[in-house]
Amino acid sequence: MNLSRRTVLAATGALAAGIPPAKLRTTPPAVAIRPGDRRYENLLRGNNFRFAGRPDEIRVATNADQVVGAVSDAVRGDKRIAVRSGGHCFENLTAGPDVRMLLDLGPMNGVGYDERRRAFFVEPGATLGEVYRALFKGWGVTVPGGGCPGVGAGGHIVGGGYGPLSRRYGSVVDHLHGVEVVVADRDGRARRVVATREPDDPNRDLWWAHTGGGGGNFGVVTRYWLRSENMESELPPSPQNMLQHVLFWSWEQLTETSFTGLLRNFGAWHERHSAPGSAYQGVYGILQPSHRSGGTVMLVVQADADLPGIAGRMSEFIVAVTAGTGLTPVFEQRDTLSWLHRMTWPGSGEAGDVVTRRYKIKAGYLTRGYTEAQLATIYRHLTNDSGGPQAGMLLIGYGGQVGAVRAPATAIAQRDAVMKVVYQTVWANEADDAASLAWVREFYRDVYATSGGVPPDGSYINYADADLADPAWNTSGIPAQRLYHGDNYPRLRRIKATWDPRGVFRHALSIE
Repeated sequence: MNLSRRTVLAATGALAAGIPPAKLRTTPPAVAIRPGDRRYENLLRGNNFRFAGRPDEIRVATNADQVVGAVSDAVRGDKRIAVRSGGHCFENLTAGPDVRMLLDLGPMNGVGYDERRRAFFVEPGATLGEVYRALFKGWGVTVPGGGCPGVGAGGHIVGGGYGPLSRRYGSVVDHLHGVEVVVADRDGRARRVVATREPDDPNRDLWWAHTGGGGGNFGVVTRYWLRSENMESELPPSPQNMLQHVLFWSWEQLTETSFTGLLRNFGAWHERHSAPGSAYQGVYGILQPSHRSGGTVMLVVQADADLPGIAGRMSEFIVAVTAGTGLTPVFEQRDTLSWLHRMTWPGSGEAGDVVTRRYKIKAGYLTRGYTEAQLATIYRHLTNDSGGPQAGMLLIGYGGQVGAVRAPATAIAQRDAVMKVVYQTVWANEADDAASLAWVREFYRDVYATSGGVPPDGSYINYADADLADPAWNTSGIPAQRLYHGDNYPRLRRIKATWDPRGVFRHALSIE
């Protein structure tokens, strides 16, 4: 029996007060919020305001036993269950009309160190900002996760996880030692299972499925354990400071030649400098062209400020990206920032603002830069009359140590990718849904016109896009699951059949 310090203290206090032990409630029931409760409407929506389901109840869990109870109730009542941690799912995967129980794991946000397993634990409701703060303050270590501090660790890690330190330290799941998962057996019984990467662990396949297989597929993760292999410390040391260089160019000064030159150079640099062990693997760059109506194209470059020679390598990167364009930035600034401050600043990387929270994200991996035809297509869509000021794209540096791991070793199939790309549009009003969706869908389709409207190098499951499962937008004949999981998909299907034989955990993009 596992007793937390809080439970022991509560029991001790109750006994001192003369309360019989039998009347103690060590595991209170999860909170069930139903229509009519003043909390119900507030908790329906996640980060993307386009989606709000109408479940029979929102079950708010604070511990793994409550999760077991929720899954048991859902199976017993034949209710479709969906799981939410941070609520940053880009698609309608947790708010579909057939979802009858929304399981909210937000209160399960613990981060600490497990002496028995010699690993750091993270609960699924912890945001990345909370993870970074706790690991930094307690131990001076970190994980190479994303730059959006409000994202929940639950979905981020199971999808693979990456961020500003990934070119140097790999994906988050390259440091995943184990998972605790609530699964549903063939007879409907819900139970907790621990699976680790240890070679002799009989549940090792379940661990492997959580190294990039994506959320909502195999069960409910109630705890992650993180410990690096082949490193001097149990997790990568946190940087002390982050060196950041930001440049803006105005669309008024951009021609098609200069604009496509930036994108071409960005891709060519990553083709040359993204092998494992590259001297430039500490350099992390994002090129973010807005639609012309947004006014600017931005380049952000970040690195651990204390890496030897990093300032010079960052400058070399900027020179390479801007070479031959003849462009002069309208704004340019280099700063040394506290690493923790930069990684936990509220709102960093969020789509939209407190009001403008409707968005559509599409994405892809790139193993090389764009073709000339694709560059011309990108320019055409970013300068047309139908895109809005919060529409655009992001080219994101990847590769480096991510490629040091063989694709079959984890569920992440795209280990040879050197960049990720995001196509996005953000807007405020429901009345603009159709026009906004049409713009980004047509943009994406035309960029990948020669490969059936989808990226030939696949896409990242954490950038979920239900269009990939729609034959109206995916004419390639390649199923969405293959685009996300590549040659790892057959193994994921076998694991799904073993651990979720009833198909309790499913959504539009789930493992079949």
